[in-house]
Amino acid sequence: MQNFEFHNPTKIVFGANTVAKLAKLVPETARVLILFGGASAEKTGTLAEVRAALGGRVVQEFGGIEPNPSYETLMGAVAKVRAEKLDFLLAVGGGSVIDGTKFVAAAALYDGEPWEIAQSGGAKVKQALPFGAVLTLPATGSEMNNGAVVTLKATHAKLPFRSALLFPKFSVLDPSKTFTLPAKQIANGLVDAFVHTVEQYLTYPVQALAQDRFAEGLLQTLVEIAPQALAAPDDYDTRANLMWTATLALNGLIGAGVPQDWATHMIGHELTALYDIDHARTLAIVLPALLNVQRDTKRAKLLQYGERVWGIAKDSGSEDERVDAAIAATRGFFESVGIATRLSGYQLGQEAVEAVLAQLAEHGMTSLGEHRDIDLARSRVILEAAL
Repeated sequence: MQNFEFHNPTKIVFGANTVAKLAKLVPETARVLILFGGASAEKTGTLAEVRAALGGRVVQEFGGIEPNPSYETLMGAVAKVRAEKLDFLLAVGGGSVIDGTKFVAAAALYDGEPWEIAQSGGAKVKQALPFGAVLTLPATGSEMNNGAVVTLKATHAKLPFRSALLFPKFSVLDPSKTFTLPAKQIANGLVDAFVHTVEQYLTYPVQALAQDRFAEGLLQTLVEIAPQALAAPDDYDTRANLMWTATLALNGLIGAGVPQDWATHMIGHELTALYDIDHARTLAIVLPALLNVQRDTKRAKLLQYGERVWGIAKDSGSEDERVDAAIAATRGFFESVGIATRLSGYQLGQEAVEAVLAQLAEHGMTSLGEHRDIDLARSRVILEAAL
């Protein structure tokens, strides 16, 4: 196991009817900006619950944060924070709203050009406003980590950043808030959480036994609950397990002391920025192709993954056949929840390969993966395998 430091200060308030606890979670003297996405938070009554819980505090609102939050939109929130002298942010929504809130928290106190926050990967964040979250869409784990991704629409640049100053102070997780979500968003959440787990698990062995078993348990849970999560929107227990599994997939615990990949995400980000494909769906396009191209360097963990997650026995075939079966099972899982796993499923062809490679080069994404061996040439092979 590799050396590591692990610290996660986010308080989780989990369960039904927990939004009311904002009354005690948010400081009484706070001047609050509520950030949210579209109209669903209003229609479902969640915003009304939030407003009621905040009581007599000074409260302003900022809506319209996109599914892939843009710098251009978020700077409007930054301007509002500064003009109204607001000092506490509250994200109400899914990972995109929480990611956007993290950017606003840092940008509102940043002296330079705020896009530098993303360009530096978060290294330039020296202070940030406190913020909390009310999660309504389980997927990204942003509610319990210090990372985010924002897009500069002007240049189609989608960049990740993180900082120890960008952990939410608290996150309220009420599974009943997911009951009204479209099936498409639940499918996205299942895939997003699955790939988050894989990025930290499917690398190479370092004798991190607890992390491996924990990751395998999360993957098995997602596979087990997927049919019911899609078929029964108001099944509280299933949605509770989805919400908590998605949070655990990226709160830092399973990634402690192990090598991590993240090449699927970096390539997927470019597809989202260029073609506005949902984040999770870009992951489903890239991951099966990447696993096949990287099968030699990932062989030991692919065999372990096939056996422990998919039940592919050691005596069921040669190593190559078992690796093939594990990758096929992964692709099959994504497709079973209604998500296409090839570029052609989004009417994209060779032109998308060239465009993504140009963006990867522009953004310095030329040595990706746990071994830093995915250069532009190998990214081309991965993308062409995903056609």
